[in-house]
Amino acid sequence: MAQFDSIVNFLIYLCVTVPLLGLGLLFFIFTTPYSEFKLIRDGGDLSDPVKANAARAAAYDLGGKILGQTIVLASAVYHSLGLIDLVIWGLVGIAFQVIVFYLFELLTPFRVLKEIPKGNVSVGLFSFCLSIATGLLLASLISY
Repeated sequence: MAQFDSIVNFLIYLCVTVPLLGLGLLFFIFTTPYSEFKLIRDGGDLSDPVKANAARAAAYDLGGKILGQTIVLASAVYHSLGLIDLVIWGLVGIAFQVIVFYLFELLTPFRVLKEIPKGNVSVGLFSFCLSIATGLLLASLISY
């Protein structure tokens, strides 16, 4: 019976964390002036190096955001006292990931939101690293 309870608990937490991750991802997708998935899809055209590099930059940027948010959500699952606590920490983590990204946008001498569609892979990779670092920092700050 204990095994069944564990499976039910697993499924409940899964049904909460996956939508939270999706919500964070949707927020980024809808707030950027370009379509990350279109850039990634169009990157298969290797005859256009700008498209290929824009796809790579967008994949790094978006992939970093997914990983950073996943790190925060994993910590929230581990430290949460219940589902409401998990949702609160998950939303706080998503909010701070977004805040850090836009601070990054404001504080750098270049505009991330303009460089990625131009194919600046270095900016996409730097954004990837920032998202992972932010996720790790936020995850370590979650405690009860």
